Amino acid sequence: MIELHHISKSFGEHEVLKDVGATFERGQVNFVIGRSGSGKSVMTKCTVGLIEPDQGHVSFDGRNFTALSRRDRKEIRQEIGMLFQGSALFDSMTVLENVSFPLKMFSNMSDPEISKRALECLDRVELADAGSRFPAECSGGMQKRVGIARAIAMNPKYLFCDEPNSGLDPQTAIVIDQLIMEITREYNMTTVVISHDMNSVMEASDTIHFVHEGRILWRGDRAGLLAGGVPELEEFVFASELMRRIRKAGEI
Repeated sequence: MIELHHISKSFGEHEVLKDVGATFERGQVNFVIGRSGSGKSVMTKCTVGLIEPDQGHVSFDGRNFTALSRRDRKEIRQEIGMLFQGSALFDSMTVLENVSFPLKMFSNMSDPEISKRALECLDRVELADAGSRFPAECSGGMQKRVGIARAIAMNPKYLFCDEPNSGLDPQTAIVIDQLIMEITREYNMTTVVISHDMNSVMEASDTIHFVHEGRILWRGDRAGLLAGGVPELEEFVFASELMRRIRKAGEI
């Protein structure tokens, strides 16, 4: 479980986060949605320690992450897997080398053990035969799956996914959604997904946090999302669905 307690963050006179509180449950896919500039990214960066909050603290399974020194944070950071928006694979490394990278950096495994674990992760995302390829030889969907394989290589307790379906066609996006749900259950991870994609929200979410102007304005599940009652949320959901239909109509 990840908990945010009264997180506030300003840049100069611009207050980006305003007394944010959130709970992301273990074994669930926790979505964070909201407009661009609403504070989602800053909230995520505060959560993983890339940005220090001005007030409040973040805890990982009861451990006050914010209060720890940089050295003491290392243990928790090694329990975190990250799937970046652009996959962030190393172009000069093969797929297998990309997945092996965090194991070489942060584990005490031998080279044979690293190769075995990396191959296991590639097999889990159905890319067992792609280890010798380079990222440029992989489709966008394959690169996302390699990113997932790398993110789970260290057996993380926590997984953060930044716009995992960005740039993917709808069919491939469904595959990625399903994969994220499956590995969340298998590893019993606390998964946090930052997304604008309402299809993914409705397909893969267990809990949803709606960020608006630096605050968590609404939290709930898919049924509650459709029930409405919060004008800002309804406007966001309607705009997302409308844009999806417009894009789809343009493809016909």
